[in-house]
Formats: sequence, structure tokens, C-alpha cells
Amino acid sequence: MPIHRKLLEILRCPVTKQSLSHLSGQKLKALNDQISEGTVHYSDGSLVEDVLDDALVTDNGSLIYRIDSDIPVMLQDRSIPSAESAIT
Repeated sequence: MPIHRKLLEILRCPVTKQSLSHLSGQKLKALNDQISEGTVHYSDGSLVEDVLDDALVTDNGSLIYRIDSDIPVMLQDRSIPSAESAIT
């Protein structure tokens, strides 16, 4: 079950305080390709090992948050800097 529209309207990035939207399918695929290559790291520096089924991105595109089992993982250390993934 995808994130309910009302929940998405109130969610904010814990770092930038910006609103979030779903990462587009094309960008999600590009990010997953890079994750598979072992070139993407979380904000805490650890390697992103598992591809993403879905993700949220800040309005300015600077941070990406994975969604696991329909639950957004909104932890600063587990955000993915988009500059790191080069998908902006």
C-alpha cells in the first residue's frame, strides 16, 4: 500500500524541513543502478547495500529517503545525499 496522500502532505524532511515527494521511476532506477554498483552512501558514510523499492525526495532534490515496507525511513543518518548518487 503506497503512502497515503494526506500523510505525504504533512511529512517534512528532518534536515531541511522541506516537503517531500516520490522519487520518479526513472530516477529511482538510476539510483538503484548506482546502488548495485556499490557507489552510493548514506549521509553517515555507510554504504547503501539494498536497492530501493520506493523513495521520497526533498523539494530541492538534495536528500532522498528510502521507503521500506511502505514506511518512510526518515532518519538523518539514513538519508541519501542526491549529490552522492548524482541523479539530480
